[in-house]
Amino acid sequence: MRITDLDAGNGAAARTRGSPRPMDDGAGLAETAFPELAEWQPVLQRLRISREMAIAIAARAHGEGASFADGLLNSKVVARRAVLRAVAAHLGVGLMDEIDPRRLIVSDEDAILLLRRRAGHIPVRVIERDGSISFVMSLERFALGVMRRKLETSPSLGARIKLADPLAMRVAMLARARPQLAKTAVNGLFEQFPAMSARIVPSAWQGTVVGIALTALPVGVVLAPGLVLGTLHVLATLFFFACVALRFAAVASIRAQRRAKEIAVPKGDAPVFTVLVALYKEAAMVPGLLAALDHLVWPRHRLEIKLVCEADDEATLAALRACRLPAHMEVVEVPPGQPRTKPKALSYALPMTGGDFVTLYDAEDEPHPMQLVEAWQRFRESGPDLAVVQAPLEISNRGEGMIARMFAFEYAGLFRGLLPWLSQRRLMLPLGGTSNHFRRAALDKVGGWDPFNVTEDADLGMRLARFGYRAETISSPTYEPAPKRLGVWLPQRTRWFKGWTQTWLVHMRSPVVLARDLGFGSFLVAQVLFAGMLASVLLHPLLLGTFLFLLVGLVSAVPADGMDVVLLTVDTVNIACGYLSFLLLGWQTLTRTERRGFWKVVLLTLPYWAMMSCAGWRALWQLWRQPHLWEKTPHERAPSAFGRQAPSPRRDGPPQSAPRPALPVWRGRKDLRR
Repeated sequence: MRITDLDAGNGAAARTRGSPRPMDDGAGLAETAFPELAEWQPVLQRLRISREMAIAIAARAHGEGASFADGLLNSKVVARRAVLRAVAAHLGVGLMDEIDPRRLIVSDEDAILLLRRRAGHIPVRVIERDGSISFVMSLERFALGVMRRKLETSPSLGARIKLADPLAMRVAMLARARPQLAKTAVNGLFEQFPAMSARIVPSAWQGTVVGIALTALPVGVVLAPGLVLGTLHVLATLFFFACVALRFAAVASIRAQRRAKEIAVPKGDAPVFTVLVALYKEAAMVPGLLAALDHLVWPRHRLEIKLVCEADDEATLAALRACRLPAHMEVVEVPPGQPRTKPKALSYALPMTGGDFVTLYDAEDEPHPMQLVEAWQRFRESGPDLAVVQAPLEISNRGEGMIARMFAFEYAGLFRGLLPWLSQRRLMLPLGGTSNHFRRAALDKVGGWDPFNVTEDADLGMRLARFGYRAETISSPTYEPAPKRLGVWLPQRTRWFKGWTQTWLVHMRSPVVLARDLGFGSFLVAQVLFAGMLASVLLHPLLLGTFLFLLVGLVSAVPADGMDVVLLTVDTVNIACGYLSFLLLGWQTLTRTERRGFWKVVLLTLPYWAMMSCAGWRALWQLWRQPHLWEKTPHERAPSAFGRQAPSPRRDGPPQSAPRPALPVWRGRKDLRR
C-alpha cells in the first residue's frame, strides 16, 4: 500500500476498505512507528478501515506534521461526518452539526486567538436552545486517548461535550470574530500610532504651506516670471542632483551578487511561515498562482497560506472553489468596506495567522522554490533587529514591448543595484510590494500595514526603520510580468507616486522627530527616494521645455542674455546627468544577455520619463481628490520562468499540477540567469 494511494479517489478507497483485521505480528513495526493506531483501533473498526489504510493515513499525517485525527478527517477514505459519528459513539458524547456563532460564550479577542492558534481541540462553551451550557470541541489536533481517560474519570462530562467538524468550528469562530477583525483592519494603526497613519494625509502645517505655495506661484508668474523660473530651476537642480548622486553612489559600489551559502531544507521543529496573497479580480491568475505556491519548499505542517479575497469578488472566489486546496491553504473573505485597499485586506487576515514569519506575494508572482528557506536562513543568522528581507523581483516578459522592456530595466537597477546598496549600508529600505518576508514580532510591534496608504510597502519600510529595525535583501528571485499597455501602466504608476507622496507627508509631519528616529543617513535617503524622486518627475517637463526653448533660440541666433545661458547650462547638466545615472545604474546590473538591445533602452528613456511625468501629475490630482483610491492593476500570467504547467481546476480529487522538479541547493541568482 502506497501513501499516494490516498489520493486515488473514492473508488480506490472503497477497494482498500474492508473488514478490519486484528493487528497481527506484522503490525508490530507499525505500532512502534505509529503508537496512536492502538488507541484509535475501536474507531477504525467502526469505520471498517483496514490496517494497511490506517498505516497509510498515519504515515501521511506524520509526514505533514498533523495529528492522526486530522489525517483521518482529510484522508477522503470515509466522509468527515462518519468520522465524527464514530468518535462520538466511541466516547459516548454528542454531535453538533451546526454551530450558531451567536450562542458561543467567547469574547471576540479569544475567538481571534483560537483562530490564530488553530486550537479547535480546546472546548468552548455554547448555549443550547434549551438554555443549558455545553462544551463544543472539534477533532483538530484531537487526542483521543486523553479525552477517553478524562471521560472515564468524570463520566458526567460526556453529557455536556459535543464534537464538531473543525471546518464548522472555524467558520463559527470567524463569524464571531469578523466585526472585530474588520474594525481592527481599518482602525488598528490609527488607534495605535495616529501620527503614522495616512487616514488624514496632510497635517495642518503641511496644508498651510501647500496653500501658500499654490497661491504665491501664479501671482509670482505674473509679477516676477524670471524670479519664479529661476527659483524653480534651483529646486529642480537640487532634487535632480540628489537623485543623481544616489544613483551614482550605487553605481560606483555595485559588485557581483554575493552567492548564497548552501541552503538545506529545515527539518524537525522548523518555524511556521505564513504566506499572505491578496487577490482582487484575479480569477485568471488562480491556477498559475496555486502551481507557484505548491512548489515552495517548506515543511507543509509548518506552512500556512492565506488567499485573501474580497467577499464580493465572486469570480475569484469561484475560481478558488473550483480547485481543491490542500490543508495548509485557506481562503479568507474580507467584508466589503472602505478603504478597499490591499493593506486593509492584509490587516484583516493577519490576526488569524500564527506564523513566526510572514511572507507576502501577489497573484501574478512566481517565487523561486527556495525563497522561504533562504529568508529563514538570513533571519537565523541575524539578530532580532532584522525585521524584513526583500527578495528581488525579476520581469518575466521583458521582450514584450516598450513598456515591459523599460519596466524590466527599472527593476534591474532597483532590485539588483540600489536596494542591495542601501541594505549593505544599513540605510532605510523602501520595500517592494511583494516578496517581503517579515519577522512577525516586528510586524506586530510597528502596527502592521496602513490600510489608508496605497503604497503600504514603502510606508512599512519607513516605519520599521523608525522603530530601529533593519531590512536586508536576499538573492532568490520572484518572477512577475510587467504591464505591456499604457492603460495598465499609467494607473499603477500613478498609485505608486501617490503612495510615495502619502508616505513622505505622513512621516514628515515632524521632520525633527523623523531625523532623530531614522538617523542622518536614512533621513537623507528618505528625502531623496520620496520627495526627490517625485519632484524630479514633476519638474522634468519644466527643465526639458526650458532647455528646448533656449536651445531653439540659441540656434536661431536670437540674442541671449547671461541668465539664458546659465539656465541652458543648468538644464543641460541636469538632464544629461539624470539620464546618464538612470542608464548606468541599470546597465551595471544587467547580464551579458540582457544587455543586447541596450540601444533601445537609450532611445526609449526620454519618452518613458515623459510618461512618468504624466503619472506624477496625475498622482497629485488624485491625492487631492481621491487620496485613498486603489486603482486595480489587471495582470496577465506570463509563461512560467521554471517551465511549469498551471494546474487544471477540478471539483473532485486532489489538485493537479506539474511534477515537482528535483530542487538543487540554491546558491544565488546566477543559478537562474539566462
